[in-house]
Amino acid sequence: MKRTMKLASAAFLASTAFAGAAFAGSLSEPVIEPVMTAPVPAPNLGGDWTGFYTGLQLGYADAETDGGVADLDGDNGSYGFHAGYNYDFGRFVLGGELDYDKTDIDLDNAAGTTIGTVDSVARAKIKGGYDLGNTLIYATGGYARADTSMGDEDGAFYGIGMDYKITEQYSVGAELLEHKFDDVGGNSDVDADVTTFNVRGSYRF
Repeated sequence: MKRTMKLASAAFLASTAFAGAAFAGSLSEPVIEPVMTAPVPAPNLGGDWTGFYTGLQLGYADAETDGGVADLDGDNGSYGFHAGYNYDFGRFVLGGELDYDKTDIDLDNAAGTTIGTVDSVARAKIKGGYDLGNTLIYATGGYARADTSMGDEDGAFYGIGMDYKITEQYSVGAELLEHKFDDVGGNSDVDADVTTFNVRGSYRF
């Protein structure tokens, strides 16, 4: 009887161990689902310079002529206004502008005698620049017209500038421009160069 009980117990233990092993082997490996995360967009550190603007400027103008009977030069303060439109493509900004500087430059010869005057300079600009957020740096160029005592002179100009946003509506900046006028007063031997530097304040719509 004891032998029978021992055999039964051994058979029960063996079958239990076998069943446990079979059950353990039937478990499949857990499948780990990949965690999907939304891509983080790259931050756009640029500003928004799109829109119309207008403002005032205050600066300095220096003029000199080359050729003719005598070389002339002079300088004086200037003041004026500007209006334009910019379109911001994300980083590159393209725009156009009209501006006008009033001045009163006496063109003197080497003896200090005034031979002529420059009364104003008007410009039609094309501007292209880089958006740095609250700061815009740009190059500009285009058509210029100078009102002088010798007549109205047509020419070209180029230069660089910078604008800084104080708020979304108000900005301040500076601009340095170099102008070239040929055949001043109808004289093919006389050319004039005018350099202007302006500090500007603008209101943006």
